[in-house]
Amino acid sequence: MNPADLVVLYDYNYWASKKILDQTATLTPEQYTAPASVPFGSLRGTLVHTLSAERNWRRRCQERFSPTAMLVEADYPTFDDLIALWQQEEATMRAYIASLTEADLQERIHYRDSRGNPFDVPLHLILTHVVNHGTQHRSECGIMLTDFGHSPGNIDFIYYVLDNKL
Repeated sequence: MNPADLVVLYDYNYWASKKILDQTATLTPEQYTAPASVPFGSLRGTLVHTLSAERNWRRRCQERFSPTAMLVEADYPTFDDLIALWQQEEATMRAYIASLTEADLQERIHYRDSRGNPFDVPLHLILTHVVNHGTQHRSECGIMLTDFGHSPGNIDFIYYVLDNKL
């Protein structure tokens, strides 16, 4: 993986997330928090988890700080509360990704997970994981949105490539 490839991967990540977030913005507050049979219990829970994981991974990689807690869903009662942090985190992550060199991507990151277990993984693999993790949860969000009659449409990588004429 080289820096240019990583930028494309993160551009896709935010393109796909925007499709999810744009449709989420059209929901009622009741739909946003409605119980669902997904691991994080609702659309809001899934979005809070996704953002929290991305933020924690960036902090591990960029700040060399190992967060021990995730964001708390109750701290983001409305979609507007969450989207403000989401936009801030996206800008921070994009700036971080843009700053990386090939040598940086090969560096091993020493961190602890939320239970305190130590790990040592190359940066490029962690950053790839972040996008892949988001893909899983965007899929869950896509199902919930479709059930509410607000499908995000195709969010596969190839549609990003075609839409952006890459």
